[in-house]
Amino acid sequence: MDRIQLGLKSALVIFFLLVTASATADESNVTWAQLTDSQRQVLNPLASEWDTLRPWQREKMLDIARDYPKMSQEKQVLVKKRLTNWSRMTPYERENARKRHQQFKALPADKKRELRKKWQEYQKLPESERAKLRAESPEAYGDSDLD
Repeated sequence: MDRIQLGLKSALVIFFLLVTASATADESNVTWAQLTDSQRQVLNPLASEWDTLRPWQREKMLDIARDYPKMSQEKQVLVKKRLTNWSRMTPYERENARKRHQQFKALPADKKRELRKKWQEYQKLPESERAKLRAESPEAYGDSDLD
């Protein structure tokens, strides 16, 4: 009897995992036209390229759209800004941004704080000073946020 119950429980777990995976796969293949109005409103900067995004990219964007209503107004503005900036990047620039983000995530907390502080100081500089710094070291200064 215990083996039968264990077998049934295992079968139910496998069934649940398959259904969940299937729902996720379906969600990642949704076209722009199939998105809800609220999803389209949040993801609007990606409208022209939505149908060409990879499934994992769509899933990530749908997660953002799902969480968007729960965000503070400040966070919503930041998300919109980042989506707009992302939509304007070339594939090469996006790949570089992903790499920089992964490198940043791998840093120790104290180094992250130091970099964020330097970035905030840079942001406070007049545009002429920032342009000068960018010209001197273009690889060190980009338009990405370290928030």
